[in-house]
Amino acid sequence: EKVLSAGRKLITQYEQHFSVNIEDSDISKCNRAEGKPVKVSDETYDLIRISKEMTEKTDGLFDISIYPIVRTWGFTTQDYKIPDESERKKLLSYVDASGITLGDDNTVTLKKGMEIDLGGIAKGYIADQMKAQLRSDGITEGIINLGGNVLTVGPKKSGDTYKIGIQKPFDDSGSPIASVDITDASLVSSGVYERYFEKDGKRYHHILNPKTGYPYENGLLGVTIITDSSVDADALSTTCFALGLEDGMKLIENTKGAEAVFITEDFTLHKSSGIGSEIPFHEN
Repeated sequence: EKVLSAGRKLITQYEQHFSVNIEDSDISKCNRAEGKPVKVSDETYDLIRISKEMTEKTDGLFDISIYPIVRTWGFTTQDYKIPDESERKKLLSYVDASGITLGDDNTVTLKKGMEIDLGGIAKGYIADQMKAQLRSDGITEGIINLGGNVLTVGPKKSGDTYKIGIQKPFDDSGSPIASVDITDASLVSSGVYERYFEKDGKRYHHILNPKTGYPYENGLLGVTIITDSSVDADALSTTCFALGLEDGMKLIENTKGAEAVFITEDFTLHKSSGIGSEIPFHEN
């Protein structure tokens, strides 16, 4: 109970730093600063630095400055709407991670009009930090599940692996479409079934293209990433979804220590080369 309590405390601490919904969080202060520098915690500074690096690595496909567009679509409030053309273009002009400046004294300065959200990467970062804390507390096996982000601590003393399910898109029962056996690794999924709304018979999901401000339409329902680092898996899941099946698979095959399962609109599973060979895979 002492270890679990410490884990809950850590999550609360990070939420106080990272949340866009808490008025005095680091991120909220940055978003209200109107171009002025804001001194933030070490953790916030570190995660924004990682996010900027991810933007560079993904050629802008992962970008924490897309938040105003996501909010305008209503994905943060569930008050859904399709932004009109002029509003979308105006908000797109602020989507550029190069407008985020990190100072030497733990300060963050956003270009005036810009707002950021760490929601696409924070869970992975927190999961990695929780795992490190569990290790330091002497815990040798267990599962951290932050919803869409699963991180295993292992191997188990019994020698068994952890069987982790991959959710079947749009299945209200929560049944897995497949599962993998992993040890001391992270599994992160991103998909169109997590947050979406329908209007005039068309489905609009929350994974938006930073270059257009519209949801991606590339034939994918979801992407699951398996790697050692949960924060890397978080960013990779979004990026691979954005790239689509062919280019996303190329990225994974060229990323050391990362594997992926892509689900296309016909519910077909597409696996990277290490799935089924290095990582046991079970299709339901």
